[in-house]
Amino acid sequence: MARTRTKDLAQDEVSTKRKADTLVETVKLAKSTAVDELDDDEALETPKSKKRTSKRVKVEENKVDEQLPIAKKRTSKKAKETATELADEDKNGTLESAEPKKRTAKKAKVKGAEIAPLEERSVGSKLRVGAHVSIAGGVHNAISNLLHIGANAFALFLKNQRKWDNPAMDPEHATLFMDGCKKHSIQPGDCCLPHGSYLVNLAHPDAERKKQAYKSFHDDLTRCHQLGIRLYNFHPGNCNATTRENGIKLIAENVNKAHRDPSTGQVVTVLETMASLGNTIGGTFLDLAEIIALVENKERIGVCLDTCHIFAAGYDLRTPDAYAATMKEFDDVIGLSYLKAFHINDSKAPFRSHRDLHARIGTGYLGLRSFHNIVNDERLHGLPMILETPIEVVGEDGKKKEDKTIWAREIKMLEKLVGMDVDCAEFQTLEKTLFDEGTSERERVGDQVERKKKKDATPKKSKRKKVEVNSDTESDE
Repeated sequence: MARTRTKDLAQDEVSTKRKADTLVETVKLAKSTAVDELDDDEALETPKSKKRTSKRVKVEENKVDEQLPIAKKRTSKKAKETATELADEDKNGTLESAEPKKRTAKKAKVKGAEIAPLEERSVGSKLRVGAHVSIAGGVHNAISNLLHIGANAFALFLKNQRKWDNPAMDPEHATLFMDGCKKHSIQPGDCCLPHGSYLVNLAHPDAERKKQAYKSFHDDLTRCHQLGIRLYNFHPGNCNATTRENGIKLIAENVNKAHRDPSTGQVVTVLETMASLGNTIGGTFLDLAEIIALVENKERIGVCLDTCHIFAAGYDLRTPDAYAATMKEFDDVIGLSYLKAFHINDSKAPFRSHRDLHARIGTGYLGLRSFHNIVNDERLHGLPMILETPIEVVGEDGKKKEDKTIWAREIKMLEKLVGMDVDCAEFQTLEKTLFDEGTSERERVGDQVERKKKKDATPKKSKRKKVEVNSDTESDE
Protein backbone atom coordinates (compact mmCIF):
# COMPACT_ATOMS: atom_id res chain seq x y z
CA MET A 1 0.00 0.00 0.00
CA ALA A 2 2.81 2.39 0.97
CA ARG A 3 4.56 1.78 -2.35
CA THR A 4 1.32 2.34 -4.28
CA ARG A 5 0.64 5.61 -2.43
CA THR A 6 4.20 6.79 -3.03
CA LYS A 7 3.94 5.94 -6.72
CA ASP A 8 0.59 7.75 -7.02
CA LEU A 9 2.01 10.76 -5.22
CA ALA A 10 5.00 10.88 -7.58
CA GLN A 11 2.73 10.64 -10.63
CA ASP A 12 0.53 13.42 -9.26
CA GLU A 13 3.59 15.60 -8.71
CA VAL A 14 4.80 15.04 -12.28
CA SER A 15 1.32 15.78 -13.63
CA THR A 16 1.08 18.91 -11.52
CA LYS A 17 4.46 20.16 -12.71
CA ARG A 18 3.43 19.60 -16.33
CA LYS A 19 0.23 21.60 -15.81
CA ALA A 20 2.14 24.43 -14.20
CA ASP A 21 4.74 24.48 -16.98
CA THR A 22 1.93 24.50 -19.54
CA LEU A 23 0.35 27.46 -17.77
CA VAL A 24 3.62 29.37 -17.96
CA GLU A 25 3.92 28.72 -21.71
CA THR A 26 0.23 29.55 -22.25
CA VAL A 27 0.57 32.85 -20.39
CA LYS A 28 3.72 33.76 -22.31
CA LEU A 29 1.91 33.04 -25.58
CA ALA A 30 -1.07 35.11 -24.51
CA LYS A 31 1.30 37.93 -23.62
CA SER A 32 2.92 37.82 -27.06
CA THR A 33 -0.45 37.70 -28.82
CA ALA A 34 -1.78 40.65 -26.82
CA VAL A 35 1.19 42.80 -27.78
CA ASP A 36 0.95 41.89 -31.49
CA GLU A 37 -2.78 42.48 -31.65
CA LEU A 38 -2.51 45.88 -29.97
CA ASP A 39 0.30 46.88 -32.28
CA ASP A 40 -1.66 45.94 -35.41
CA ASP A 41 -4.83 47.78 -34.34
CA GLU A 42 -3.19 50.93 -32.99
CA ALA A 43 -0.93 51.36 -36.00
CA LEU A 44 -3.97 51.67 -38.25
CA GLU A 45 -5.21 54.72 -36.36
CA THR A 46 -4.50 58.32 -37.26
CA PRO A 47 -0.92 59.63 -37.39
CA LYS A 48 -1.11 61.29 -33.97
CA SER A 49 -2.32 58.29 -31.95
CA LYS A 50 0.97 56.43 -31.42
CA LYS A 51 1.61 57.08 -27.73
CA ARG A 52 -1.44 55.23 -26.41
CA THR A 53 -0.18 51.84 -27.66
CA SER A 54 2.73 51.49 -25.24
CA LYS A 55 0.55 52.22 -22.21
CA ARG A 56 -2.04 49.62 -23.18
CA VAL A 57 0.60 47.00 -23.88
CA LYS A 58 2.21 47.58 -20.48
CA VAL A 59 -1.14 46.99 -18.78
CA GLU A 60 -1.59 43.71 -20.66
CA GLU A 61 1.96 42.67 -19.79
CA ASN A 62 1.44 43.41 -16.09
CA LYS A 63 -1.73 41.33 -16.01
CA VAL A 64 0.03 38.41 -17.65
CA ASP A 65 3.16 38.69 -15.50
CA GLU A 66 1.09 38.42 -12.32
CA GLN A 67 0.25 34.83 -13.25
CA LEU A 68 3.81 33.66 -13.90
CA PRO A 69 5.09 33.55 -10.26
CA ILE A 70 1.97 31.64 -9.23
CA ALA A 71 2.68 28.94 -11.81
CA LYS A 72 6.29 28.58 -10.67
CA LYS A 73 5.40 28.19 -6.96
CA ARG A 74 2.97 25.37 -7.63
CA THR A 75 5.68 22.94 -8.75
CA SER A 76 7.23 22.89 -5.25
CA LYS A 77 4.04 21.95 -3.37
CA LYS A 78 2.90 18.44 -2.42
CA ALA A 79 1.04 16.53 -5.11
CA LYS A 80 -2.33 16.35 -3.36
CA GLU A 81 -2.32 20.04 -2.33
CA THR A 82 -1.31 21.12 -5.82
CA ALA A 83 -3.95 18.98 -7.49
CA THR A 84 -6.60 20.41 -5.15
CA GLU A 85 -5.51 24.02 -5.81
CA LEU A 86 -5.47 23.49 -9.55
CA ALA A 87 -8.93 21.93 -9.46
CA ASP A 88 -10.27 24.83 -7.39
CA GLU A 89 -8.73 27.41 -9.69
CA ASP A 90 -10.16 25.62 -12.70
CA LYS A 91 -13.64 25.81 -11.14
CA ASN A 92 -13.22 29.53 -10.42
CA GLY A 93 -12.15 30.17 -13.99
CA THR A 94 -8.66 31.47 -13.10
CA LEU A 95 -6.85 28.55 -14.73
CA GLU A 96 -7.21 27.98 -18.42
CA SER A 97 -7.06 24.63 -20.17
CA ALA A 98 -3.87 22.64 -19.62
CA GLU A 99 -3.52 22.33 -23.37
CA PRO A 100 -1.50 25.17 -24.96
CA LYS A 101 -3.62 27.75 -26.75
CA LYS A 102 -3.19 28.03 -30.46
CA ARG A 103 -2.17 31.53 -31.46
CA THR A 104 -4.94 32.99 -33.56
CA ALA A 105 -5.03 36.27 -35.40
CA LYS A 106 -7.49 38.87 -34.20
CA LYS A 107 -10.51 38.59 -36.44
CA ALA A 108 -11.38 41.89 -38.02
CA LYS A 109 -14.91 43.15 -38.06
CA VAL A 110 -16.21 42.69 -41.56
CA LYS A 111 -19.15 45.00 -41.20
CA GLY A 112 -18.83 47.73 -38.59
CA ALA A 113 -21.85 49.32 -36.98
CA GLU A 114 -23.17 52.42 -38.66
CA ILE A 115 -21.85 55.54 -36.92
CA ALA A 116 -24.18 58.51 -36.72
CA PRO A 117 -22.61 61.45 -38.59
CA LEU A 118 -21.40 64.39 -36.54
CA GLU A 119 -21.97 66.55 -39.62
CA GLU A 120 -23.57 65.72 -42.95
CA ARG A 121 -21.33 65.72 -46.02
CA SER A 122 -21.71 68.91 -48.03
CA VAL A 123 -23.23 68.50 -51.47
CA GLY A 124 -21.99 70.77 -54.24
CA SER A 125 -19.09 72.25 -52.26
CA LYS A 126 -16.22 73.66 -54.28
CA LEU A 127 -13.78 72.04 -51.85
CA ARG A 128 -12.87 68.43 -51.16
CA VAL A 129 -11.99 68.56 -47.46
CA GLY A 130 -11.51 65.63 -45.09
CA ALA A 131 -9.11 64.09 -42.60
CA HIS A 132 -6.82 61.13 -42.02
CA VAL A 133 -9.19 58.39 -40.81
CA SER A 134 -8.62 55.02 -39.16
CA ILE A 135 -8.88 51.64 -40.92
CA ALA A 136 -8.80 49.58 -37.71
CA GLY A 137 -10.71 46.37 -38.45
CA GLY A 138 -10.19 46.63 -42.20
CA VAL A 139 -9.69 49.18 -44.97
CA HIS A 140 -13.47 49.27 -45.59
CA ASN A 141 -13.99 50.91 -42.19
CA ALA A 142 -12.45 54.09 -43.58
CA ILE A 143 -15.77 54.74 -45.32
CA SER A 144 -17.87 54.84 -42.15
CA ASN A 145 -15.18 56.94 -40.45
CA LEU A 146 -15.14 59.60 -43.17
CA LEU A 147 -18.94 59.72 -43.25
CA HIS A 148 -18.89 60.20 -39.46
CA ILE A 149 -17.05 63.52 -39.77
CA GLY A 150 -18.85 64.73 -42.90
CA ALA A 151 -15.77 64.52 -45.13
CA ASN A 152 -15.56 64.74 -48.91
CA ALA A 153 -11.91 63.66 -48.96
CA PHE A 154 -9.84 61.32 -46.81
CA ALA A 155 -6.43 59.87 -46.11
CA LEU A 156 -5.59 56.51 -44.54
CA PHE A 157 -2.77 54.05 -43.94
CA LEU A 158 -3.11 51.03 -46.21
CA LYS A 159 -1.53 48.75 -43.57
CA ASN A 160 0.38 48.93 -40.28
CA GLN A 161 2.77 51.82 -40.94
CA ARG A 162 5.13 50.84 -38.10
CA LYS A 163 5.89 47.30 -39.26
CA TRP A 164 7.81 46.02 -42.27
CA ASP A 165 5.95 42.73 -42.55
CA ASN A 166 2.20 42.89 -43.09
CA PRO A 167 -0.39 40.36 -44.29
CA ALA A 168 -1.86 40.78 -47.74
CA MET A 169 -4.98 42.91 -48.02
CA ASP A 170 -8.14 40.92 -47.37
CA PRO A 171 -10.06 40.64 -50.69
CA GLU A 172 -13.37 40.81 -48.83
CA HIS A 173 -12.33 44.09 -47.19
CA ALA A 174 -11.29 45.48 -50.58
CA THR A 175 -14.68 44.59 -52.05
CA LEU A 176 -16.50 46.16 -49.10
CA PHE A 177 -14.39 49.33 -49.51
CA MET A 178 -15.30 49.66 -53.19
CA ASP A 179 -18.97 48.83 -52.52
CA GLY A 180 -19.06 51.47 -49.78
CA CYS A 181 -17.60 54.07 -52.14
CA LYS A 182 -20.28 53.32 -54.75
CA LYS A 183 -23.08 53.37 -52.19
CA HIS A 184 -22.10 56.80 -50.85
CA SER A 185 -20.98 58.36 -54.17
CA ILE A 186 -17.33 58.56 -53.11
CA GLN A 187 -14.76 58.70 -55.90
CA PRO A 188 -11.59 57.28 -54.29
CA GLY A 189 -9.57 58.08 -57.38
CA ASP A 190 -10.19 61.80 -56.87
CA CYS A 191 -10.62 62.31 -53.13
CA CYS A 192 -8.46 59.67 -51.40
CA LEU A 193 -4.82 60.32 -50.49
CA PRO A 194 -3.25 57.34 -48.65
CA HIS A 195 -0.15 58.05 -46.57
CA GLY A 196 2.99 55.93 -46.92
CA SER A 197 4.84 54.20 -44.10
CA TYR A 198 7.11 56.31 -41.90
CA LEU A 199 9.69 53.51 -42.06
CA VAL A 200 10.31 53.83 -45.79
CA ASN A 201 13.37 55.79 -46.92
CA LEU A 202 13.80 55.53 -50.69
CA ALA A 203 17.02 57.54 -50.49
CA HIS A 204 18.97 54.90 -48.54
CA PRO A 205 21.96 53.51 -50.50
CA ASP A 206 22.39 50.22 -48.59
CA ALA A 207 21.24 47.29 -50.76
CA GLU A 208 19.21 45.53 -48.04
CA ARG A 209 17.63 48.74 -46.72
CA LYS A 210 16.83 49.79 -50.27
CA LYS A 211 15.17 46.45 -51.01
CA GLN A 212 13.13 46.59 -47.81
CA ALA A 213 11.94 50.15 -48.45
CA TYR A 214 11.04 49.47 -52.07
CA LYS A 215 9.06 46.35 -51.16
CA SER A 216 6.83 48.31 -48.76
CA PHE A 217 6.49 51.23 -51.20
CA HIS A 218 5.59 48.93 -54.10
CA ASP A 219 3.09 46.98 -51.96
CA ASP A 220 1.24 50.18 -51.08
CA LEU A 221 0.99 51.16 -54.74
CA THR A 222 -0.48 47.77 -55.68
CA ARG A 223 -3.05 48.13 -52.89
CA CYS A 224 -4.02 51.57 -54.22
CA HIS A 225 -4.47 50.09 -57.68
CA GLN A 226 -6.68 47.27 -56.34
CA LEU A 227 -8.88 49.76 -54.45
CA GLY A 228 -9.26 52.21 -57.33
CA ILE A 229 -7.20 54.89 -55.54
CA ARG A 230 -5.26 57.14 -57.92
CA LEU A 231 -3.00 59.17 -55.56
CA TYR A 232 -0.39 57.96 -53.06
CA ASN A 233 1.45 60.37 -50.74
CA PHE A 234 4.86 59.60 -49.23
CA HIS A 235 7.79 61.32 -47.52
CA PRO A 236 10.68 61.55 -50.01
CA GLY A 237 13.36 60.33 -47.59
CA ASN A 238 16.60 61.47 -45.99
CA CYS A 239 20.21 61.40 -47.13
CA ASN A 240 21.80 60.67 -43.77
CA ALA A 241 23.73 57.74 -45.30
CA THR A 242 24.65 59.41 -48.59
CA THR A 243 24.86 62.78 -50.36
CA ARG A 244 21.79 64.86 -51.16
CA GLU A 245 22.41 64.47 -54.89
CA ASN A 246 22.67 60.70 -54.65
CA GLY A 247 19.64 60.53 -52.33
CA ILE A 248 17.52 62.39 -54.89
CA LYS A 249 18.77 60.06 -57.61
CA LEU A 250 17.89 56.96 -55.56
CA ILE A 251 14.36 58.24 -54.86
CA ALA A 252 13.75 58.77 -58.58
CA GLU A 253 15.17 55.33 -59.41
CA ASN A 254 12.77 53.64 -56.98
CA VAL A 255 9.81 55.63 -58.29
CA ASN A 256 10.69 54.76 -61.90
CA LYS A 257 11.04 51.08 -61.04
CA ALA A 258 7.60 51.05 -59.40
CA HIS A 259 6.02 52.92 -62.31
CA ARG A 260 7.31 50.32 -64.77
CA ASP A 261 5.58 47.50 -62.87
CA PRO A 262 2.07 46.86 -64.31
CA SER A 263 0.77 45.81 -60.86
CA THR A 264 0.90 49.48 -59.76
CA GLY A 265 -1.53 50.50 -62.50
CA GLN A 266 -1.53 54.25 -63.10
CA VAL A 267 -1.24 55.33 -59.48
CA VAL A 268 0.33 58.78 -59.13
CA THR A 269 3.17 58.94 -56.59
CA VAL A 270 2.88 62.20 -54.61
CA LEU A 271 5.92 63.75 -52.89
CA GLU A 272 5.12 65.50 -49.61
CA THR A 273 6.78 68.80 -48.71
CA MET A 274 8.83 68.60 -45.50
CA ALA A 275 9.45 71.03 -42.62
CA SER A 276 13.11 70.48 -41.83
CA LEU A 277 16.34 70.86 -43.75
CA GLY A 278 19.64 69.13 -42.99
CA ASN A 279 19.51 65.52 -44.19
CA THR A 280 15.77 65.62 -44.91
CA ILE A 281 14.93 65.71 -48.61
CA GLY A 282 11.85 67.78 -49.51
CA GLY A 283 12.37 70.81 -47.25
CA THR A 284 12.65 73.04 -50.33
CA PHE A 285 10.69 73.22 -53.57
CA LEU A 286 13.98 72.70 -55.40
CA ASP A 287 14.47 69.27 -53.80
CA LEU A 288 11.14 68.10 -55.18
CA ALA A 289 11.76 69.67 -58.59
CA GLU A 290 15.03 67.76 -58.89
CA ILE A 291 13.32 64.46 -58.10
CA ILE A 292 10.55 65.15 -60.62
CA ALA A 293 13.15 65.99 -63.28
CA LEU A 294 14.54 62.44 -62.97
CA VAL A 295 11.15 60.69 -63.04
CA GLU A 296 10.47 59.19 -66.47
CA ASN A 297 6.65 59.20 -66.43
CA LYS A 298 5.70 62.77 -65.57
CA GLU A 299 2.02 61.85 -65.56
CA ARG A 300 2.57 59.71 -62.47
CA ILE A 301 4.42 62.11 -60.18
CA GLY A 302 3.08 65.02 -58.14
CA VAL A 303 3.38 67.06 -54.94
CA CYS A 304 1.34 67.41 -51.76
CA LEU A 305 1.72 70.77 -50.02
CA ASP A 306 1.60 70.46 -46.24
CA THR A 307 0.77 73.96 -44.97
CA CYS A 308 2.47 73.45 -41.60
CA HIS A 309 5.59 72.00 -43.23
CA ILE A 310 6.13 74.69 -45.85
CA PHE A 311 5.47 77.47 -43.31
CA ALA A 312 8.06 75.97 -40.94
CA ALA A 313 10.43 75.60 -43.91
CA GLY A 314 10.17 79.31 -44.77
CA TYR A 315 7.30 79.66 -47.28
CA ASP A 316 4.76 82.23 -46.03
CA LEU A 317 0.98 82.03 -46.54
CA ARG A 318 -0.35 84.56 -44.02
CA THR A 319 -1.26 87.52 -46.24
CA PRO A 320 -2.63 87.62 -49.78
CA ASP A 321 0.70 88.96 -51.06
CA ALA A 322 2.78 86.38 -49.17
CA TYR A 323 0.50 83.59 -50.35
CA ALA A 324 0.69 84.76 -53.96
CA ALA A 325 4.50 84.93 -53.76
CA THR A 326 4.76 81.38 -52.37
CA MET A 327 2.45 79.95 -55.01
CA LYS A 328 4.35 81.78 -57.74
CA GLU A 329 7.61 80.30 -56.47
CA PHE A 330 6.03 76.85 -56.46
CA ASP A 331 4.88 77.35 -60.04
CA ASP A 332 8.28 78.70 -61.15
CA VAL A 333 10.34 75.95 -59.48
CA ILE A 334 8.05 72.90 -59.72
CA GLY A 335 4.96 73.80 -61.75
CA LEU A 336 1.34 74.07 -60.57
CA SER A 337 0.39 71.15 -62.80
CA TYR A 338 2.23 68.88 -60.34
CA LEU A 339 0.21 70.07 -57.32
CA LYS A 340 -2.11 67.15 -56.53
CA ALA A 341 -3.20 67.61 -52.90
CA PHE A 342 -2.90 69.49 -49.60
CA HIS A 343 -2.33 68.55 -45.99
CA ILE A 344 -4.19 71.28 -44.12
CA ASN A 345 -2.58 72.07 -40.76
CA ASP A 346 -1.84 75.17 -38.73
CA SER A 347 1.57 75.42 -37.02
CA LYS A 348 2.37 75.60 -33.31
CA ALA A 349 5.89 76.72 -34.25
CA PRO A 350 6.86 80.12 -35.72
CA PHE A 351 7.74 80.90 -39.32
CA ARG A 352 10.97 79.30 -40.59
CA SER A 353 11.41 77.33 -37.33
CA HIS A 354 11.88 74.02 -39.20
CA ARG A 355 9.72 72.31 -36.59
CA ASP A 356 6.87 70.01 -37.59
CA LEU A 357 4.21 70.76 -34.96
CA HIS A 358 0.63 70.67 -36.22
CA ALA A 359 -2.03 72.89 -34.67
CA ARG A 360 -5.77 73.21 -35.16
CA ILE A 361 -6.89 75.56 -37.90
CA GLY A 362 -6.64 79.20 -36.84
CA THR A 363 -4.97 78.48 -33.49
CA GLY A 364 -1.35 78.48 -34.68
CA TYR A 365 1.14 80.89 -36.22
CA LEU A 366 -0.38 80.53 -39.69
CA GLY A 367 -3.74 81.86 -38.52
CA LEU A 368 -7.17 81.71 -40.14
CA ARG A 369 -6.30 84.11 -42.97
CA SER A 370 -3.74 81.69 -44.39
CA PHE A 371 -6.50 79.13 -44.91
CA HIS A 372 -8.86 81.78 -46.26
CA ASN A 373 -6.22 82.47 -48.92
CA ILE A 374 -5.98 78.77 -49.81
CA VAL A 375 -9.67 77.87 -50.02
CA ASN A 376 -10.46 80.95 -52.10
CA ASP A 377 -7.83 80.10 -54.71
CA GLU A 378 -10.00 78.67 -57.50
CA ARG A 379 -7.00 76.84 -58.99
CA LEU A 380 -7.06 74.52 -55.97
CA HIS A 381 -10.77 73.69 -55.95
CA GLY A 382 -11.31 69.96 -56.35
CA LEU A 383 -7.95 68.91 -54.91
CA PRO A 384 -8.04 66.65 -51.82
CA MET A 385 -7.42 68.76 -48.70
CA ILE A 386 -6.62 66.52 -45.76
CA LEU A 387 -6.73 67.67 -42.14
CA GLU A 388 -3.99 66.26 -39.89
CA THR A 389 -4.79 68.60 -37.03
CA PRO A 390 -4.60 67.29 -33.42
CA ILE A 391 -7.93 66.10 -32.01
CA GLU A 392 -6.76 64.79 -28.64
CA VAL A 393 -8.54 66.31 -25.64
CA VAL A 394 -8.57 65.68 -21.88
CA GLY A 395 -11.86 64.29 -20.62
CA GLU A 396 -13.58 64.93 -17.29
CA ASP A 397 -11.83 61.84 -15.93
CA GLY A 398 -8.44 63.39 -16.71
CA LYS A 399 -7.72 60.88 -19.48
CA LYS A 400 -6.82 61.82 -23.06
CA LYS A 401 -9.16 60.83 -25.84
CA GLU A 402 -9.88 61.71 -29.48
CA ASP A 403 -12.63 64.19 -30.21
CA LYS A 404 -13.73 63.75 -33.83
CA THR A 405 -16.08 66.72 -33.57
CA ILE A 406 -12.98 68.91 -34.03
CA TRP A 407 -12.47 67.60 -37.56
CA ALA A 408 -16.20 67.80 -38.32
CA ARG A 409 -16.22 71.49 -37.29
CA GLU A 410 -13.01 72.31 -39.17
CA ILE A 411 -14.35 70.76 -42.38
CA LYS A 412 -17.49 72.90 -42.21
CA MET A 413 -15.49 75.98 -41.26
CA LEU A 414 -13.13 75.65 -44.27
CA GLU A 415 -16.08 75.14 -46.62
CA LYS A 416 -17.76 78.22 -45.16
CA LEU A 417 -14.65 80.37 -45.69
CA VAL A 418 -15.11 80.16 -49.46
CA GLY A 419 -16.36 83.58 -50.55
CA MET A 420 -16.37 85.00 -47.01
CA ASP A 421 -15.19 88.61 -46.60
CA VAL A 422 -12.30 88.83 -44.11
CA ASP A 423 -13.60 92.24 -43.01
CA CYS A 424 -17.02 90.94 -42.02
CA ALA A 425 -17.92 90.55 -38.34
CA GLU A 426 -18.38 86.78 -38.63
CA PHE A 427 -14.84 86.22 -39.91
CA GLN A 428 -13.21 88.57 -37.42
CA THR A 429 -15.06 87.02 -34.47
CA LEU A 430 -14.06 83.52 -35.57
CA GLU A 431 -10.47 84.59 -36.17
CA LYS A 432 -10.16 86.12 -32.68
CA THR A 433 -11.79 83.13 -30.96
CA LEU A 434 -9.39 80.65 -32.60
CA PHE A 435 -6.37 82.90 -32.08
CA ASP A 436 -7.14 83.21 -28.36
CA GLU A 437 -7.65 79.45 -28.09
CA GLY A 438 -4.11 78.78 -29.29
CA THR A 439 -2.30 81.53 -27.38
CA SER A 440 -0.77 79.37 -24.65
CA GLU A 441 0.61 76.77 -27.08
CA ARG A 442 2.01 79.40 -29.44
CA GLU A 443 3.78 81.12 -26.56
CA ARG A 444 5.12 77.85 -25.15
CA VAL A 445 6.57 76.62 -28.46
CA GLY A 446 7.65 80.09 -29.53
CA ASP A 447 9.65 80.44 -26.33
CA GLN A 448 11.34 77.08 -27.02
CA VAL A 449 12.31 78.18 -30.53
CA GLU A 450 13.73 81.51 -29.34
CA ARG A 451 15.79 79.87 -26.61
CA LYS A 452 17.20 77.41 -29.13
CA LYS A 453 18.09 80.27 -31.50
CA LYS A 454 20.01 82.03 -28.75
CA LYS A 455 21.75 78.83 -27.77
CA ASP A 456 22.76 78.12 -31.37
CA ALA A 457 23.97 81.71 -31.82
CA THR A 458 26.17 81.57 -28.75
CA PRO A 459 29.75 80.63 -29.67
CA LYS A 460 30.66 77.32 -28.15
CA LYS A 461 33.61 77.43 -25.80
CA SER A 462 36.39 75.19 -26.96
CA LYS A 463 37.31 72.60 -24.40
CA ARG A 464 40.96 72.90 -23.43
CA LYS A 465 42.81 69.67 -23.21
CA LYS A 466 44.55 69.10 -19.95
CA VAL A 467 48.29 68.84 -20.50
CA GLU A 468 50.07 66.58 -18.14
CA VAL A 469 53.37 68.18 -17.13
CA ASN A 470 56.25 66.05 -15.97
CA SER A 471 57.29 67.54 -12.64
CA ASP A 472 60.87 66.43 -13.16
CA THR A 473 61.34 68.41 -16.37
CA GLU A 474 59.27 71.38 -15.12
CA SER A 475 61.53 72.10 -12.16
CA ASP A 476 64.69 74.18 -12.62
CA GLU A 477 66.16 72.81 -9.48
